[in-house]
Amino acid sequence: MAGIAFFSARPYERTFFDRENSGHSLNYLDAPLDEKTARLAAGSSVVCAFVNDHLDRLTMQILKENGIGLIALRCAGFNNVDLKAAAELGLPVVRVPAYSPYAVAEHTLALLLTLCRKTHRAFNRVREGNFSLDGLMGFDIHGKTVGVLGTGKIGAIFSRIMLGMGCRVLAYDLRPDTALEQAGVLYVDIDRLFAESDIISLHTPLLPQTQHIINATTLAKMKKGVVILNTSRGALLDTKAVVRALKSEHIGGLAIDVYEQEEGLFFQDLSGRILQDDTIARLLTFPNVLVTAHQAFFTDTAMQQIAQTTLRNIDDWQAGKPLINLVPG
Repeated sequence: MAGIAFFSARPYERTFFDRENSGHSLNYLDAPLDEKTARLAAGSSVVCAFVNDHLDRLTMQILKENGIGLIALRCAGFNNVDLKAAAELGLPVVRVPAYSPYAVAEHTLALLLTLCRKTHRAFNRVREGNFSLDGLMGFDIHGKTVGVLGTGKIGAIFSRIMLGMGCRVLAYDLRPDTALEQAGVLYVDIDRLFAESDIISLHTPLLPQTQHIINATTLAKMKKGVVILNTSRGALLDTKAVVRALKSEHIGGLAIDVYEQEEGLFFQDLSGRILQDDTIARLLTFPNVLVTAHQAFFTDTAMQQIAQTTLRNIDDWQAGKPLINLVPG
């Protein structure tokens, strides 16, 4: 069986991987993966990496020199991997393309409901004995126009949730989903989506053409008071442009589970330290901004599926079977 070096390993992950493991040697490492830590994988044949690990050419050269034959991502995204270098080094890269898309879609809804009804503020206020309603005015989601950017599995589920809540749903995707169209989703060009939506939710992968798709220019096309949700990838937002739009009150609300500079912040307890990232610190000062720390995927169902798919990818590689979740180089 394979020796697997898990980088950026967290205690909650170990529970699920230990439960699903069928004989592999699992070496859990707290350290993130980069060129400085890659040699810790020596003695293993597989590296298992997460969203904020660095898999650039130098890192993978070191992994290759230390006997690594497979990069197994325990996540869907692969923008942190130099795929060209991996192919040239003969290192196949596999991923977990889907794990409970309902988890992410439902968390997006939770963020929207919390933001629009201010339940987080009400919870803290009541615990202090303050039962006043001042400052807690919300808005109805029913009847709003919701723009969904990207209608893959997660975006499609979120679209159906919004339809069920009585919303008009506009969508933009290079590959329209006919089943969604039949359900009542209207596919439009991206400028129309920006112009007509009261709420915009991002469900597109991070690619060169989607990086900073929300920027000063596209924000100017949106309604004053627009609510923006991002549970996909942090760099879809130009965060500095978003901060300016929040200050001018052009954005009426922002809820994010991802952040373009989240490395070194998310998945850690920094409560006893001073935040060095001025942008996230500024975001946290806005009363109409809600931030969660990349937890949209974090349900027991999703974690079980991540562990099962990751280990099955490794089993297939070791057995010489076709890698159905191979990321093309």
